Amino acid sequence: MHRFSDKKSTTFLSLSVLLICTIISIAPLPAAEQTTDSITALRQIGKAFASVSEKASPAVVSLRAEKVVTQQYYTMPDWPFGDPFGDDFFDRFFQRQSPRGQQQQRQQRKIIQPAQGSGFIISADGYILTNNHLVGDAEKVWVKIGDAPEIRADIIGTDPDTDVAVIKIKKTNLPYLELADSDKLEVGEWVLAIGNPFGLSHSVTAGIVSAKGRSAGINKYEDFIQTDAAINPGNSGGPLINLDGKAVGINAAIIGPGGNIGIGFAIPINIAKSVYKQLITTGKVVRGYLGVNVQDLTESMADSMGLKGKKGAIVPRVAEDSPAEKAGFQPGDVIVEFNGKPVESSKDVVNMVGEEKPGQKVDVVVIRDSQKKTLQVTLGESKSQKEQEQESSKEAMPAETIGITVQNLTTELAEQFGYEELNGVIISEVENGSVADQQGLAAGTLIMEVNQKKIKNVSEFNTEIKKVKKGGNILLLIQDQNGRRFVALTVPED
Repeated sequence: MHRFSDKKSTTFLSLSVLLICTIISIAPLPAAEQTTDSITALRQIGKAFASVSEKASPAVVSLRAEKVVTQQYYTMPDWPFGDPFGDDFFDRFFQRQSPRGQQQQRQQRKIIQPAQGSGFIISADGYILTNNHLVGDAEKVWVKIGDAPEIRADIIGTDPDTDVAVIKIKKTNLPYLELADSDKLEVGEWVLAIGNPFGLSHSVTAGIVSAKGRSAGINKYEDFIQTDAAINPGNSGGPLINLDGKAVGINAAIIGPGGNIGIGFAIPINIAKSVYKQLITTGKVVRGYLGVNVQDLTESMADSMGLKGKKGAIVPRVAEDSPAEKAGFQPGDVIVEFNGKPVESSKDVVNMVGEEKPGQKVDVVVIRDSQKKTLQVTLGESKSQKEQEQESSKEAMPAETIGITVQNLTTELAEQFGYEELNGVIISEVENGSVADQQGLAAGTLIMEVNQKKIKNVSEFNTEIKKVKKGGNILLLIQDQNGRRFVALTVPED
């Protein structure tokens, strides 16, 4: 007992001395010394930002693109010298109701639609990375390097599924950015965004990596880097760079009403590298195709399936005659591993399949009836989002036509017409003299509901239209330049 007491006293004394030393070591410095140290640290950070910016900025370019679009408009046939009010006066203020009850004539005109953004040079011979949404459908693209005059750029290739595009200018010995390994980027790491927001050339903003692996429902393949470095309209296509002055991403999108609120998204540069290599080699991107619909395995789903604590992607549908069907996939399978990599979400499956080449054989581990099962599948070739949209836009209207052609609302169309965050189908053409034409529907109008049923695509639109008999009525909820309103149409008897 005595020995224990001595040992205890000695231990207590040692701990007391250690605690006193610790308190002394962390005691606050005098205020003046603290201020000096803080200012010194801030100056060092500022100099680091300035050094990185000076190194990277010469390789960042401003970009201007133009595409020609067809615009629908109406004219009055009875003005002998044309419409004196110009530019659809009655369209705007009287919702296309003619002043003398006469039917207006639908006309078309071609207009030039401009786009401005950023890009960055990645090779001394003039290859430039930017966004597809800036140059994807452009007829002409110009690039401005520093204070030099604009020069014409060639579009090498675009990939709407990742929003990456490659253009090239005919110059050599250019400054360029090195590309980092974005997989090594860490949350909390300092990054800089450089671009031309609102036309303000070579603006630099700083922030940190807020998160990785984000999805925003913008592109088919997404693995966004989220940053709080200020990103605004015009930053699109510019680089997100690390403190080594290397590009870790391509600035692509923001969340907010049109300006920065501290949530910006950049495409990881590793995704861009893969796309770049294919575009400069073949002019297009080829990806693998599995043939399943997938959704996240939620906690409640996992519990109900006896898979508590498991993560993965559940398969609600297997496409007919697809590689997945041939490999033995079934609805209800939970994908937990793809080609040796763990799967935690539906996004993982989409991205992993897209990274593989058609014809590649891969092992996919699924859980079926609480048992793991390995399925070997030979991947097919995926159709791009653009190809799928083109096919869906060609779907014929039902026999009970109302005189319009519709197509799915793409990201590009939503941005063009101001329908972001809305769902529906967009009218691409209106037959002259049809019931739709008589009710003032025009190309660019968004149809959100058919007979009070919300619709998201052409297939759902056609399904609802087919339910209406000849002579019946259709109630549409639409959105156009005049706002949101209901329009009633009567299906012709003939």
